[in-house]
Amino acid sequence: MFTKLKYYLSQDVEAAPLAAFRIFFGIMMFSSILRFWSFGWIEKLYLQPKFHFSFYGFEWVKPLGVYTYLIFFICAGAALCIALGFWYRLAISTFWLSFTYIELMDKTTYLNHYYFISVLSFLLIFLPAQRYFSVDAYRRPKIASTKIPRYSIDAIKALLFIVYFYAGLAKINSDWLLEAQPLATWLPGKYDLPFIGSLLEKRWLHYTFSWGGMLYDLSIPFLLLYKPTRNFAFVLVVIFHVLTRILFPIGMFPYIMIVSALIFFDPSLHQRMLKFIQNILGPPAFPRHLPASNKQKNGALKKVQIGFISLLLISQILIPWRHLFYPGELFWHEQGFRFSWRVMLMEKAGYTNFKIYDPQRGESFQVNNQQFLSAFQEKQMSFQPDFILEYAHFLEDHFRSSENRGDLEIYAESYVALNGRSSQLFINPKVDLSLEKRGWGKKTWILPFNDTIYGL
Repeated sequence: MFTKLKYYLSQDVEAAPLAAFRIFFGIMMFSSILRFWSFGWIEKLYLQPKFHFSFYGFEWVKPLGVYTYLIFFICAGAALCIALGFWYRLAISTFWLSFTYIELMDKTTYLNHYYFISVLSFLLIFLPAQRYFSVDAYRRPKIASTKIPRYSIDAIKALLFIVYFYAGLAKINSDWLLEAQPLATWLPGKYDLPFIGSLLEKRWLHYTFSWGGMLYDLSIPFLLLYKPTRNFAFVLVVIFHVLTRILFPIGMFPYIMIVSALIFFDPSLHQRMLKFIQNILGPPAFPRHLPASNKQKNGALKKVQIGFISLLLISQILIPWRHLFYPGELFWHEQGFRFSWRVMLMEKAGYTNFKIYDPQRGESFQVNNQQFLSAFQEKQMSFQPDFILEYAHFLEDHFRSSENRGDLEIYAESYVALNGRSSQLFINPKVDLSLEKRGWGKKTWILPFNDTIYGL
């Protein structure tokens, strides 16, 4: 087995697929950041709110006032440099740091595809995407090569495989397959779409989309890997993600997944795409006789790179299962829900009000959430328990310092509805949340779910 692994790690493949992937990734990230900026979301999401929800352990990551724009500027510049292959290692490292910092500034904006970009950009740090069709290769012929290690391409394929397959496994649950939820809740609201709007109110279509989505996610990585079905699979990728983009406001993610699927195709397709780009932009001609291989001289560095790639992929296989350490319904308590490729599986809505009791003064009062939170933040806080706890701690700190009070008791009245069910009491109203600690421990102050959702 060790001999086979050693042979695999010594194999080379054409560099064109990784070069094309680098270019499209950089362009799409640059476009995404410009889009985010142009819509005024930097101001709305990061500068206007008085309070920002943080990821546990990253409370120190906060917006930097007006300098937050500088972070986005650096991120956009790094994305452009990635596309050009200019100072690639520095560019992709800078992009990963700045993009991940942006996503950590406020947990309210968490989306699976933002997490995917952070993971993918970290992976790209360890891949030789600058060796071919790049400014770096033109400026430094010593690093240029038409070949790269096979694992460089396979690592991206493996990550995409994990994302799709785990998304499919997550859809094998009773709400998704037997109740067509949450699609049965979401799709009728799109009745005004031309041509298909009237169909979106049909129950049979909700089930068709639910079962079709599950089968698509589970099968598409295998269909893309298998050459005879690859073209058919790519057509499915385009149809699925274009339809997703029409039905749901999820930004650039569908296009990113469409472009990413091209990594499964033969190098000849990528060579034609690179030739097309060269004909349009007319970049300086590369040396005609690039070395067929550019073996990494530093064996220790190669081992480190392979180690990081392996650890990253293993982490993505294991992290989605951490919810097994928490009893109860995952969709309800959400402990282990994030970072697990559970995409668009639930519709939760609720309201959460807070009562503060001052034992020293013997008085209590209600909190106006709008005094501290934007409408979007309040909506997200209302049904996510870690948000509720963090906000409760903030309220205690705020009123203690601003009104010169002593220790305060914080109680929440919270009702939440999940996937079309009637709302039920979510947080134990008798628990003083100021005494509950943030962390990865079981949240005993979340009341049990009064139904059962069967699934993985």
